[in-house]
Formats: sequence, structure tokens, C-alpha cells
Amino acid sequence: MKLTPIFLAGGGGTRLWPLSREHYPKQFLQLFENNTLFQNTLLRLDDIETSIEVSSPVIICNEAHRFLVVDQAAQISKKIDLIILEPEGRNTAPALTVAALNQYQNYGDSIIIMMPSDHVVKETKLFHKAVAAGIEMANDDYLVTFGIKPTQAETGYGYIQTAKKIPAQNKQDIFSIGGFTEKPDKALAEKYLSSGSYLWNSGIYMMKASVWLKKIQQHQKSIYEASNKAFENGKADGVFFRLDEKSFCQNPNDSIDYAVMEKLSISDNEKLAVLPVDIGWSDVGAWSSVMKIKNKDKNKNYIEGDVVVEETNNSFIRSERGLIATIGCENMIIIDSDDAILIADKNKTQDIKKIVNQLKNNDRKECIAHRKNYRPWGHYDTIDSGKNFQVKRLTIYPGKRLSLQLHHKRSEHWVVVKGVATVTKGEDKFVLNENESTYIPPETMHRLENASDNILEIIEVQSGSYLGEDDIVRHDDDFGR
Repeated sequence: MKLTPIFLAGGGGTRLWPLSREHYPKQFLQLFENNTLFQNTLLRLDDIETSIEVSSPVIICNEAHRFLVVDQAAQISKKIDLIILEPEGRNTAPALTVAALNQYQNYGDSIIIMMPSDHVVKETKLFHKAVAAGIEMANDDYLVTFGIKPTQAETGYGYIQTAKKIPAQNKQDIFSIGGFTEKPDKALAEKYLSSGSYLWNSGIYMMKASVWLKKIQQHQKSIYEASNKAFENGKADGVFFRLDEKSFCQNPNDSIDYAVMEKLSISDNEKLAVLPVDIGWSDVGAWSSVMKIKNKDKNKNYIEGDVVVEETNNSFIRSERGLIATIGCENMIIIDSDDAILIADKNKTQDIKKIVNQLKNNDRKECIAHRKNYRPWGHYDTIDSGKNFQVKRLTIYPGKRLSLQLHHKRSEHWVVVKGVATVTKGEDKFVLNENESTYIPPETMHRLENASDNILEIIEVQSGSYLGEDDIVRHDDDFGR
């Protein structure tokens, strides 16, 4: 039976602010080595034993992240045949239900493995070994989850209690599940750690699509019905599949554990199993978690970018803009992004969401997006802005073009600083080379295109009484916006 990967690529972009944002959550950040967390997830099942047939992955994300998914997959030459778009986040149980419906109705039954795309797994070979053991259990109609062997009394994770050992053909220990606990306090977490019978909940699940659909109908019928209706009334758009918004949003905001797994764990007759694994896992839930994984210097500091330190110890300092200099700092997290700076006690990074909530309440854009915004054709960086003007640097990928559009309230002046631009301006179409420019008056149909094999960079100066992105009237768009 085939193994179908289901990768969750949603998220609110709060816990690793200011680098993560609502429109650019942590799975799309390059925090370790050369790839983003999402890219490493796409690569995680590569080179698994040849007896396991792995299907093309299914990605579940929201509308705002769809082109980030496509772009980052293309960067590592990963083919994705289906991206399911949620109109609104409804937790993991509806997401898994939609994925299982898609698999079962369109391709027949298979074993599905669902995992978040914003976690770290360092020990890939051990992960593959656990997947092989999970396939054996799932083939026997078990619902399987991976439990992480705890190394400390962590209060930020959920816990799974192991019960009886389950006989299995492979050499890996597998247990039935005695129960689930959500984020215990310190005293209870220490008790769990000393007992040796509790594991951290990794959020990784395996089962047959048919088994999940049967269990979700039995234990949370409302999720099955809302998800099924959203799937039936959804619409395909190339690689994207848009779930019906009205139907999907009728789903309760339930996790897989709450909707099904906890209910199954109270019965001895249910086929529910946990695989204890030691795979170098982290959910990268806070900057302190990132720091644990990073290599530190002799003073236990992690330093990245233009940073000078004096009498600074046990700190995480990262600069993406200018120089950061520290004197006499201990246990600090200092992150300088393109438009915001975070300075925090290392032991308080779980409270960053409080700052993000303040920004949301005050309608601050710094919780939504970066100065650099990604689009399917490339990205733009807002260099400067003021009353009635805005300056952007546009980077357009080879072979891509912006929509054919006009603006009612602003004019634009384009200067080519790198590459060759093909410009549509009203009835005219012409080429601009480096150091050449053109002016686009209001109410003029226009388009930028990069027909070359190299990156195109444009400086765009906007001026007018209103410069908002909603003053775009599209007449033709390659990306269906």
C-alpha cells in the first residue's frame, strides 16, 4: 500500500516574531543550514527504503501562503500535484479529514502520514525506521502517532502516556496509549519525566485514509460532514484546490487528539498506538528552542549577521540590517529584522505572542507582513514611503510577469537596475534595458514582464493621493488573482 505524505503549512507567524509574520510564518524561514523548515519537510521522506512507495505530497495551507509553497518547492525541484487551500484555519482534525477524503475518493485507500512542516527532525534515518514501523501498524488498521522521548520537564508540549507494549514484527517498541495531557504545569511535567512512561506529542500521525474517515464519523460527525461538504463543493484551480468557504468554516476548531485520539484512548478495544522515537525533533516553538539547536561560541552565544559583543553571555543575537553591539548582556534574545527589533529575556520568549497581540489590537502591519512581500512572480521590498509617495524594489523571476493592470489614484515611474524588462504601456509594448526608465500615468493599462533567463530588478516610485494595494484593477493575470 502506498504512503501519501500530508504536510501542514499553515500557522499564524507569532512565536518567532519578528522574523515570522502572519503572511510569512516560521515554516518558510531559513533558520538552519540552506533550506527552510518547509523545504526540509518536503525532503524528509527522500531516500526511504525502496520497498516503501511514496506518493507525491499533498500540502494543506491557506490562501495567503499558496505561492510561497509553490516557490519554495520549486527552489528544491520538488514536484507538488495538489495544494489544498483552507479558507480559514480550523486546526488539524478538519485538515486531516479533507486530506483523507481527497485520497480515498480520488485515488483509493492508502496509508497517510500527516506532519507539520515547521518542525525540525535531525535524525532522518531513524525517522525512516519509525515510518516503516508505523506502516506495519497502520496496515493492521492502527491509528499511529509518534512520541518523542523527553529530555526535560517541558511545559510547552503535550504529553502521551504509554500503556501496554504491542507485539510487532519490527524491532521498534510500540505501545498502546493510556491518555493525552495538554501542556502540564512544571510539577506535573517533572512527574511525567521521572515516571518514564510519558512522551512528548510530536503531532505526526499515520493511518489508512479509510480508518480515519471511519473514526471521525464515529466520534466527531460534525467535522466529517462539514469537511465532506467543503470538499464536494470545492473547486480545482490548476495545482490548487479551494475548499468551499461556507462549509469548511462550519468545522469546530478541533485537533486530531481532541476530536478522536483522546476518545479512543479510554477504550482497551481500540487500535491506537504510539511509537517512541529519538529523531532529533523540535517544534521550534520559540527563539529559545532555536538557540538550543544552534552551535554556540565559547561564551554560549549564537551570533548571526553584523554583531559585535563585549561581556555578553548565553545570548542569541541576529541582525538582518545594520550593526548590533552589546555590552554586559546575559540570557538575551535580540533579533533585528527588516522593520522591527525584538529584545527579550531568553526565558520569556514564550510570551512573544503577547507583543503580537498588542500589534494586532493596534492595527500594526508589523504582525502581518515584512517589508519584503512575496508574490508568485517574485517579490517586492518597500524601501521608503511618506506622504503621497512610496518607493519599492521589485524582483521579477525569469519567465514571469505581473498582471495586466491599472491604477485609478497613483502613477508609477519604473527604472531598470538589473536585467531586461518587457513593458506594456497602453497600446505600446517595448523593452527597457539597465538604466532606462518609463512613466506610467494613472488610468493607464500596464504590465511588467521578464522574458529573459535572468533576474529582473526594478525600482518603482509610486506617487498619488492613495497608494494602497487595493487600487489595482487586474484585467489579465497568469495566477488567477
